Amino acid sequence: PDTWNMSPELLEETIRDRIKKTGKKPKAVIPVHLYGMPAKIDVIASICAQYEIPMIEDAAEALGSTYDGKRLGGFGDFGIFSFNGNKIITTSGGGALVSNNSNWIEKSRFLSTQARDQAIHYQHSELGYNYRLSNVLAGIGVGQLEVLESHIAKRRSNFQFYKELFEASPFVVHEEMDGRSFSSHWLTTIIIPEELKEINKELLVQILNEENIESRPLWKPMHLQPLYKEAQMYRGEISEELFRTGLCLPSGSNLTELEKERIAHSIRKFLSYVQ
Repeated sequence: PDTWNMSPELLEETIRDRIKKTGKKPKAVIPVHLYGMPAKIDVIASICAQYEIPMIEDAAEALGSTYDGKRLGGFGDFGIFSFNGNKIITTSGGGALVSNNSNWIEKSRFLSTQARDQAIHYQHSELGYNYRLSNVLAGIGVGQLEVLESHIAKRRSNFQFYKELFEASPFVVHEEMDGRSFSSHWLTTIIIPEELKEINKELLVQILNEENIESRPLWKPMHLQPLYKEAQMYRGEISEELFRTGLCLPSGSNLTELEKERIAHSIRKFLSYVQ
């Protein structure tokens, strides 16, 4: 509940149960650093090592975040980043796969370029894919790296703005669990407790919408997605509670002071109902 990410305890319980029931281990574990917030990645990595299960670290939303001073995306066998248009830096789409294993990266690069054999003629000995980022988009990404730190600073400034707005309220702005975690705060998110009844996230969304200010619910849990309704699932109740009560607030790197004033006005209006 403190990171909103994968529970190490539930992960180990799941692995043991799968081994007991099927004699098989999961093929991989994919922890996600939600909204830029570091998971308990050291504990998760230790569990994966203990059971010899590859760990693919989903740092799509966490470029620039760190845990114990180490950049996220570098703890697993693989790390993945997203450069979608809404991420902290962008190539307009696509992403990056990273690993400390040069053989795996070479194989990944081979598969991503249609698995073409080293031959003058076009020849394929195994199935490949077209996952290449164009040179033009890659060039944009290299240029974006120059503004990464300033974008992180702006996102963290946005977080501080919201933290101060909600400081005297019963609402929870999600922040780092301890000094070991450093979040880019890709998006600032808030929890509005259900016990407040009518003072709920729907009311805040309505007030923001009246001023043409966009907000979004937290990600819908994977096990609630229709695509996975028949999939084997292990869960606690935390992800569903977060989905019911959580809201993502405007957090773009280009958020202006004037826009912040408009947002603050709407949030203060919402907070007035709590008094």
